[in-house]
Amino acid sequence: MKNTIRLAALVSAVAIAAAGCGDAPEEEGSGSGSGSTSTSTGAATGGAGGGGGADFTGCMVSDSGGIDDRSFNASAWAGLQKAETDLGIAPKFVESRTDADYGPNINSLVADDCGIIVTVGFLMGDATSEAATANPEERFAIVDSAPETPIENVKPLSFNTAEAAFLGGYLAAGMSESGTVATFGGAQIPPVTIFMDGFVDGVAYYNEQKGTDVQVLGWDKAAQNGSFTGDFEDQNKGRQLAQNFISQGADVILPVAGPVGLGAAAAAEASGSTRLVWVDSDGTETAPQYAELFLSSVLKRVDNAVEAATADALEGDFTNEAYVGTLENEGVGLAPLAEDVPEELAAEIEEVRQGIIDGTIAIESDSSPA
Repeated sequence: MKNTIRLAALVSAVAIAAAGCGDAPEEEGSGSGSGSTSTSTGAATGGAGGGGGADFTGCMVSDSGGIDDRSFNASAWAGLQKAETDLGIAPKFVESRTDADYGPNINSLVADDCGIIVTVGFLMGDATSEAATANPEERFAIVDSAPETPIENVKPLSFNTAEAAFLGGYLAAGMSESGTVATFGGAQIPPVTIFMDGFVDGVAYYNEQKGTDVQVLGWDKAAQNGSFTGDFEDQNKGRQLAQNFISQGADVILPVAGPVGLGAAAAAEASGSTRLVWVDSDGTETAPQYAELFLSSVLKRVDNAVEAATADALEGDFTNEAYVGTLENEGVGLAPLAEDVPEELAAEIEEVRQGIIDGTIAIESDSSPA
């Protein structure tokens, strides 16, 4: 695209798209361990792709959004698939349907002799810590969470997405014709509200620079209060919230809700005048049916972090040192901009990105990783 911001972080999301849009997983029966009878699905994509990982299985437990969430679960799974291609490991996942599945699913993978177990999501923090403490020989990596007290065999994978969401907010304000934009979340947890904080601040920074008064519906950063659907599964809730914002004049929406965001996309499409900024993965790749609606996507490169943690475990270099993705280390970023984004606005966003990296623009969020 001629108006693409040339960020080094903006690599292809084809692997994520393949994870998000691939074949449905095979049924694998009940999760085991700790007497669990919860049902989960999974697939071991067997066969090593060469290299030294033929006897190494990289395992993953999805959050309740599911492996095909077009978002961070799909991105984490893409990371293990990349490790299969690059390192020769055998990837495997178990899919959670509710939070009651987390512990049993993790324990079932402990019994499967995994080389690393990746747990996906803030809500799996307690279950991961319990399993890691009970199984000190097992190696864990957890996305979007960290134990209150570091655990030797748990590596946190965190992302300062407020930095990239700030760029998304600036973009939304610059593209809004109504002077009103909106955001909402699936659940009020730090990995969600950090996007919303950054988005609100990005809009505010645009207003400060331009002397405008673009309003944000759905999130009051100062009060840490706003609009949430309560889950990451019910797309109807996302559609209803988006329709409410649209009725109040919002013409750009940032949904931070995994598959629930697809409901917002449906509402935006029906309105004929509303655009979206997607999150986690490049929406044009993972939700191509709505590609024309996306101004851009706030990227969280979970796939890269998961592959790196898997490589460390395979090579004997695993540590519990926390990984934090930033604009500077390319762990977060902004996907290519839509073709109708003016070149002047694209150039301004690049200047803002550089300002965040060099520290002249401060990004603050109560939800930012330490």
